Amino acid sequence: MPDGIRPCCLTIAGSDSGGNAGVQADLRAFHAYGLHGCTVFAALTAQNPNAVTAVHPVPAGFVAAQLDAVLGVYSIRALKTGMLSDPAAIETIADRLAGHPEIAKVIDPVMIATSGARLVSGETVDAIRRRLLPLATIVTPNLPEAGELAGEREGRDAISKRARELARRIYETYGTAVLVKGGHGDASSAVDVLCTGSDSFEEFSLPWVGEPISTHGTGCSLAAALAAELALGRSLPDAVRGAKSYVHDAIAGSYFVGPGCGVLGFATRSR
Repeated sequence: MPDGIRPCCLTIAGSDSGGNAGVQADLRAFHAYGLHGCTVFAALTAQNPNAVTAVHPVPAGFVAAQLDAVLGVYSIRALKTGMLSDPAAIETIADRLAGHPEIAKVIDPVMIATSGARLVSGETVDAIRRRLLPLATIVTPNLPEAGELAGEREGRDAISKRARELARRIYETYGTAVLVKGGHGDASSAVDVLCTGSDSFEEFSLPWVGEPISTHGTGCSLAAALAAELALGRSLPDAVRGAKSYVHDAIAGSYFVGPGCGVLGFATRSR
């Protein structure tokens, strides 16, 4: 990279009108690492920490225009994807990203809520599987999403005990590193499992933050922080460790911005 040019990160995700998750959370994470953030909006949402009340998908043609405006112009070293609801937009995104193997790609497959509720259509899930996962540097499913990607149909409790097996199956199917997030398990600490090979695993554990004011947007923030870490040249294990620490600190520093309305705190990082 030429002297004087700072690496950038890109988020391809949905907006959050409350500023807690989505593109807004991603930019906060990028800026915490001192990196410039570029954005491609794939959806607009009306939401707050209590509910998402409306979603407006961005047409695939406009998603393409946003990608064309930033790719090759900004020094993007890593990107992350978040909520993608339109299969046509996913096809467009994959077509563009396939031409940029130099960019590290963190794919957060926002498909299933921790409650088990499906957030996107089966057609969208299929597009994510076929087009995005083979391009990923790392994919970051929560436990229900890991079960879905691995073709698992057991309940969440059973899945949580088999994170390594699920991660291995995803790795072998899609050829990408996998971070199965354990933040929604039942243990006393949040244990994430990183798989970088059929027999290569590493666990990352931090204790729960007691009675946090907010945890909304943690999945988005973890993927964005992971992209920032990779943009700065860190190895996958070090990037996961740093991103997990970033989210832990953000949860610990969460605060109220309205009656019963909390947001993640600011957690600064050095470049």
